[in-house]
Amino acid sequence: MMIQLARTMTDLTIIATASRSETVAWVKKLGAHHVIDHSQPLAPQIAALGIGAPAFVFSTTHTDDYLPDIVELISPQGRIALIDDPVSLDIVSLKRKSPSIRWEFMFTRPLLGTADIVRQHEILRKVSELADRGKIVTTRTRSFGAINAEHLRQAHALLESGQAIGKITLAGFAQA
Repeated sequence: MMIQLARTMTDLTIIATASRSETVAWVKKLGAHHVIDHSQPLAPQIAALGIGAPAFVFSTTHTDDYLPDIVELISPQGRIALIDDPVSLDIVSLKRKSPSIRWEFMFTRPLLGTADIVRQHEILRKVSELADRGKIVTTRTRSFGAINAEHLRQAHALLESGQAIGKITLAGFAQA
């Protein structure tokens, strides 16, 4: 979804990561300008693109594992946003480049009743408008139907296989 939002709402060059031909094709379809392989060192691949060091890095998973590459590839005084939950994140290595770090959790405003809680409404309204206008599309690629033990097993097996693309959904609960 972030690929689509960044592509639709900014003029940034979007670099996504994917490691299989089918996921490379999928992120390009969603709007990525470039795709690098997250199973290989990231920084050399970014350098090979010849477009300069990224000023923005959005990390969705395994930030603690990718941090050394992020340190190497990000531009001085760049910005890092993350949404995952690393057990720990030693950011001391970032000091030399002085990036800003933003840890985003979409429920902070409503859970804590922040002064800018109305911003949550504005963000969701904008996303809704983009979806209504067809500027962004769902990233759901597979639905297993109603939540039940068999569908949960199937969805979990697909996730564990490492072959999933996009989001997998289950709908409601099966009637007993």
